[in-house]
Amino acid sequence: MLPDELKAAIVLFYSLLDERQQRLYAGLEAMKVGHGGDAQVAELLDIDPGTVARAAKSCSPARSPRGGCAARVGEAVGKKASPR
Repeated sequence: MLPDELKAAIVLFYSLLDERQQRLYAGLEAMKVGHGGDAQVAELLDIDPGTVARAAKSCSPARSPRGGCAARVGEAVGKKASPR
């Protein structure tokens, strides 16, 4: 369980991000929590748990050779990139 001050800081920081950054940050926080993190972060940020789960999956080091989030600019999290 997170202290109230930390919850407030997470919500404040989240509110300062654009939509893509919000999704990726939510996924990162869920990964930090571990099992059940998707639901906990989704409840804290008042967003869909599926969105958090997809974002966490896209930030998985196994998905990206650079070890960071795999979504490209303009690409929806959880969708496959079109070949170029």
